[in-house]
Amino acid sequence: QVQLVESGGGLVQPGGSLRLSCAASGSIFAVNDMGWYRQTPGEQRDLVATITSSGRTNYADSEKGRFTISRDNAKNTVYLQMNSLKPEDTAVYYCNARVIRRDFRERTYWGQGTQVTVSS
Repeated sequence: QVQLVESGGGLVQPGGSLRLSCAASGSIFAVNDMGWYRQTPGEQRDLVATITSSGRTNYADSEKGRFTISRDNAKNTVYLQMNSLKPEDTAVYYCNARVIRRDFRERTYWGQGTQVTVSS
């Protein structure tokens, strides 16, 4: 089995910063694309940013210039550095990864979510 464990969420004031982490572990042969999504109550889960195993990144327009996604392939970990946070960034942030398991089957996995609240 494969698990994604997120950390780093919390309460921050507008204009502040947070860094989210997500580590994949378990029966892993390789990890392809990794990404971050966010969701507010009653809304769909939206893309924040993705990163390929070679480091190519993609961002939602609203996050460009404020958020930076990165990864450590040796640790199967993806990060999201969030700067200049706004109240509208408040959401549950979910990690996502396309994993090739040791049985060579490719599956998409999700983390449990971490709450980010931007408020004064």
